[in-house]
Amino acid sequence: MPLFIREQDVKQLLTMDDALDAVEEAFRLQGLGRTDNRPRQRPRLERTMLQVMSAALPGIGFGLKAYTIASGGVRFVVLLWDEETGDLQAVIEAAYMGQMRTGAASGVATRHLARSDAATVGIFGTGTQAPTQLEAVCAVRPIEHVWAYSPTPEHRRRFAAEMSERLDVTVDPVDTPRAAVTDADVVITITKAAEPLFDGDWLRPGVHVNAAGSNRPSAREIDLRTVERADLVTIDDRAQGRVEAGDLIAAVEQGALSWDRVVELGQIVAGTRKGRRAPDDVTLFESLGVAIEDVAVARRVVDKALRLDVGEDLPETILG
Repeated sequence: MPLFIREQDVKQLLTMDDALDAVEEAFRLQGLGRTDNRPRQRPRLERTMLQVMSAALPGIGFGLKAYTIASGGVRFVVLLWDEETGDLQAVIEAAYMGQMRTGAASGVATRHLARSDAATVGIFGTGTQAPTQLEAVCAVRPIEHVWAYSPTPEHRRRFAAEMSERLDVTVDPVDTPRAAVTDADVVITITKAAEPLFDGDWLRPGVHVNAAGSNRPSAREIDLRTVERADLVTIDDRAQGRVEAGDLIAAVEQGALSWDRVVELGQIVAGTRKGRRAPDDVTLFESLGVAIEDVAVARRVVDKALRLDVGEDLPETILG
């Protein structure tokens, strides 16, 4: 019978190492052409929106994530089905799981694209998604110093204090966007910005950029110059990017980029395309958040829940 896994159960079960391993495997399978990922759909009513995304991965299963955006907030759920029988295996409350998988995607990109000696990070955004972004990058590189920028001074001060203690890394709040970028080996953007957050000419040679906040065609976190300077532009799913990646859509419309130049991260993870070629290369990962990540992480959560006897059995029905 299906398993119901609550938010507090996910927090107990899912570590960043779990999320990194699961997301990396999802990208590897994608790079080998073995996944079926369906871009996000957004049916709307006057004041409410439902977002739905689904995927299938061999050895992992079928999954679907749905979430509503309304006056009461955002509510996430993931459903996981058995790939052989079609039985519904789990219903998972998935807000925290989404934060972890989004952070893990940036971590996997950083593992494969950033310089091996990357030791400094600049992060834009200090909201609910920011902690797992920084945690994932610190898990794959020997990070020593982080500069955190938010336009709200109290937010950046609180984030810096909390993450310094959590990660045992020096995290300093900074007053200007330029201060977050100039000396960073890795730059993370995880905001709701509609306009670019910094000037691409501020980036140092050899930097890796994770642009992880925008999944709307009208939203932009990075400017045209950042895209122009990138020796390698990667994305989690090119088809989804054509309709969601505002950062890249703007660059294509202005003639600074063609979609043929955009490499899916899975190809690099699978070894079918080469990543960074030189120490001074600027690399860019456009992270939209895709369903293969949700399904892979959901499988990891369900497998651990079954081993540790966590979660609640749902009534047996025709669904499984």
